[in-house]
Amino acid sequence: MAFDAPLLIDIKVGSALGTRIVTLNGPLTLRNMFELQSMLRSGEAPKLSIIDLSGVPYMDSAGMGLVVNHYVHCQSNGVKFFVVGVNQRVLDLFKITKVDGVIPQKPSVEAAEA
Repeated sequence: MAFDAPLLIDIKVGSALGTRIVTLNGPLTLRNMFELQSMLRSGEAPKLSIIDLSGVPYMDSAGMGLVVNHYVHCQSNGVKFFVVGVNQRVLDLFKITKVDGVIPQKPSVEAAEA
C-alpha cells in the first residue's frame, strides 16, 4: 500500500451503549487526516472511544499528533480511550516518541470493550 493511499474510515457503535469504534484502513498521514479529525470532534462524546489501527500500515508524525490530541481530548472530557491493533511499525513510532507509555493500548476491539 502506498503511503499516499486514501484513508478509509468506518465509525460504528460498539457492543456497549456509549462506545464508538473508529476503524481505519490506510496510512494515517498529514495528507489524509483532516476528515478523521473532523469526525472525531463531531457529535456527542462517547463514554468509550476506540481507534482500531489494525489496517494502518504507516503513520507519520501528524497522524501520531492526531491520536495524541484525541487522547488528551478524551481525558479532558472523561472519555475512556484505547488504540487497538497497533502493528510493529506503528508501535516502533510510539516507542521512539515515548507515546507507548501514555496512549492506552489493547490487542483488539473486544479486549478494549471488556
